[in-house]
Amino acid sequence: MNRIDLEGRVAVVTGGAQGIGLAITERFIASGAKVVAWDVDKAKLDETLAAFAKTHPGRVSGQVVELTDDASVAAATAQTLAAAGRIDILINNAGITGGNGTTWELDPAVWRRTVEVNLIGPYLTCRHVVPAMLKGNAGKGYGRIVNIASVAGKEGNPNASHYSASKAGLIALTKSLGKELASKGILVNAIAPAAARTAMFAQMKQEHIDYMLAKIPMGRFVEVGEVAAMAAWLASEECSFSTGAVFDITGGRSTY
Repeated sequence: MNRIDLEGRVAVVTGGAQGIGLAITERFIASGAKVVAWDVDKAKLDETLAAFAKTHPGRVSGQVVELTDDASVAAATAQTLAAAGRIDILINNAGITGGNGTTWELDPAVWRRTVEVNLIGPYLTCRHVVPAMLKGNAGKGYGRIVNIASVAGKEGNPNASHYSASKAGLIALTKSLGKELASKGILVNAIAPAAARTAMFAQMKQEHIDYMLAKIPMGRFVEVGEVAAMAAWLASEECSFSTGAVFDITGGRSTY
């Protein structure tokens, strides 16, 4: 594994206690960063923090956060700043699939919850973290936001209109925010992966999983460590002239 230099950086990773978020947390630690994991699942977060306390003491902390609640995100931001002093990197990773069904069959409450978690959540984290980044990194020319989107947001998966729409919105948010911050040294990019075998698969029907795999020319799902490696580069100083962009990691499914 190449060691991408994130030495001394403070990163917030939403959904950092499991799946892709956990892989990003592990990769960032290996690259020298300190990580604050924000997760709604207290039991899973406590388990993850206990494990890191044994292997990397002092490098990972956490906050229980309901990302769809403005007050909860505001409190987590304030607590993180009080403890760490600043936030250099924000990884908007937390997300849900919302299960599968045709657009007319999906329950409105499920549709809304999927959009709330996958799109409103990242908006709220950016709303509170960006001002802290602007203040903490003034004159330093450094700040990184990486949004974990999906190829579904580019192509629109059948039987997943809620998920696809939420990720398309996240891509658009990335482009808008990237342009707003382009002259301020804070770069905003998105990663659009194919599916990875995580706990989210439990929310999907087998036929939908088979559909996603059949669309990938490499014939396999993306590994969480591969997404984490891309996130680490996008969070580094080496990524210096890309913003508002969408980085593909789909094994050849999407080539635009």
